[in-house]
Amino acid sequence: MPSRIHLLGAPLDPITLDDAVARVDEAVASRRPTLNASLNAAKLVRIQTDSELRRSIELCDLVTADGVPVVWAARVLGHPVPGRVNGTDLMELLFAHAAERGYSVYLLGSEPGVLSRARAEIERRHPAIRIAGTQHGFFPPGEESAVVERIAAARPDILFVALGTPQKELFQARHRDDLGVPFTMGVGGSFEVLAGVKRRAPRWAQRYGLEWAFRLAQEPRRLAGRYVVGNTRFVFLVGREVLRTRLGTRS
Repeated sequence: MPSRIHLLGAPLDPITLDDAVARVDEAVASRRPTLNASLNAAKLVRIQTDSELRRSIELCDLVTADGVPVVWAARVLGHPVPGRVNGTDLMELLFAHAAERGYSVYLLGSEPGVLSRARAEIERRHPAIRIAGTQHGFFPPGEESAVVERIAAARPDILFVALGTPQKELFQARHRDDLGVPFTMGVGGSFEVLAGVKRRAPRWAQRYGLEWAFRLAQEPRRLAGRYVVGNTRFVFLVGREVLRTRLGTRS
């Protein structure tokens, strides 16, 4: 696998979707706990001030470029990233791969109703898939240890964590060894997409890095600050790093 790079203070593995699936196979074969995090522009902005989130990402064995802006930023800064490895795309590919290889999966996160609808959709698309268990994400902090114990007892090959940022990253970092799951990945709101509660951006919007605009149109009140302020901050951070790199090279 290509050597890991660092982008705006975060690790990043310049790989393809096929490379990521190969890492899953390696993890399942060895039973070695492997954590995956998806890196997008919003997360890169957040780690500038959230040291706990940054540390949890640094602990991950595989960090993938979730969004086109991350790929663009890496290339502008001289890193040969082959393309994005979108979290939802990887999740859906792994459902098919798990059904084919006989891997078991565990679904953690979302509201109870959304989770049950997501499971039904996964089983409709992949009748042969083995779902080791499910757990909604609205459990109190005092029950977290019991949730972890149930997941560990189910011995899934792959765990999908559909919690928000930074909850999913921190959960993975806290319980890596307790869970003992070969491959764990955070999938954010992807269960809501599977359940039909939310829609993904059209392919053309994904290709040109405009998924954020599609999400903003669906939830303007909730996401306006995050995207308008966050994207501006992201561009500033990339521009500053470009200047720093070029000045350093001249020196």
